[in-house]
Amino acid sequence: MEYLKAFVVGGLICVIGQLLIDYTKLTPARILTSFVVAGVFLTMLGLYEPLVQFAGAGATVPISGFGYSLAKGTVKTIGEKGLIGVFSGGLTATAGGIAAAIIFGWLIAIIFKPKLKH
Repeated sequence: MEYLKAFVVGGLICVIGQLLIDYTKLTPARILTSFVVAGVFLTMLGLYEPLVQFAGAGATVPISGFGYSLAKGTVKTIGEKGLIGVFSGGLTATAGGIAAAIIFGWLIAIIFKPKLKH
C-alpha cells in the first residue's frame, strides 16, 4: 500500500507540473522554482509534513520535497544555533542532494557530448 500511495501522490505532483507546462506560458525553470517555493510554503503552513507522512517518497522525491527539506533543515538549525540557522540550515539539510546533482551532472557531461540546438 505504501508504494501505491507514493505513486499516486508523486503522480499528482507531476500532473500539476504537466498542466502548468501545457496550459500556462511559464518556463520549465519557473515551474521548478515554483515547486520548490511551494514546498517551503506548504511546510511553513504545516501542510507538507502530513503529506510526507502519508506518501513518503511520493512527496519527498519530487522537487517540492527539496523545498520541504530546505524548510525543515532551516527550522531545525534555527532551534539549535539561533539566527545563523537561517543561512546554514537549509544548505546543511540538502547538501547530499546538491552534491549528488553536481557530481552526476558533471559525470554525464563527461560521458555524453552536449549538443547545441539549431
